[in-house]
Amino acid sequence: MNKVITISREFGSGGREVGFRLAQKLGIPFYDKEIISMAAEDSNIAEEAFRANDEVIGRKERINHDYVSVNPFSPLYEIPVSDQVFLAQSQMIRKLEWAGPCVIIGRCSDIIVENGFHVFICAGMKKRIERMQRLEPDETVKKLESRMREIDRKRRDYYQYYSGNEWGNPRNYHLSLNSGKLGIERCVDIIAESVMMMEK
Repeated sequence: MNKVITISREFGSGGREVGFRLAQKLGIPFYDKEIISMAAEDSNIAEEAFRANDEVIGRKERINHDYVSVNPFSPLYEIPVSDQVFLAQSQMIRKLEWAGPCVIIGRCSDIIVENGFHVFICAGMKKRIERMQRLEPDETVKKLESRMREIDRKRRDYYQYYSGNEWGNPRNYHLSLNSGKLGIERCVDIIAESVMMMEK
């Protein structure tokens, strides 16, 4: 198996868990927020800036020099921190691609990894809320639903801003799976079987 598998996901759909279990099943590395630390270490941008600008659209402000070491006479001085973060993460994702097969969660990895296997995980709102209630039993349904819609909106805007593609559109992925209907384990099996078939 020599493909990088990228997983985009709706918040609360279990996409991260699908990716983690898939990596375990295939015996390959798994990367999600680890990319933040790796990209921060590989660039002049502090990890705090990565976390503050992770999957956030570029804003037209000057770079905060408490976080980034950029010569004020350089053209980079005018590039927003969020764009710097996106570029640094993209470079790290390409390095992971060159290093060999792995599973990468989010961060526009499906448009960065050209020869990968790209998956989108979704689920109905009811199933997503049920899943999140198991993880956060003290949170109200109303607050969970509001947070889901807000995070999905941010992910959609971020993806469309940097890729020009429509987030969640089945045409942009090799597979689009509904974890609410199929379950996490079946999603893992379908992805693994599909990737193996493409390898033959």
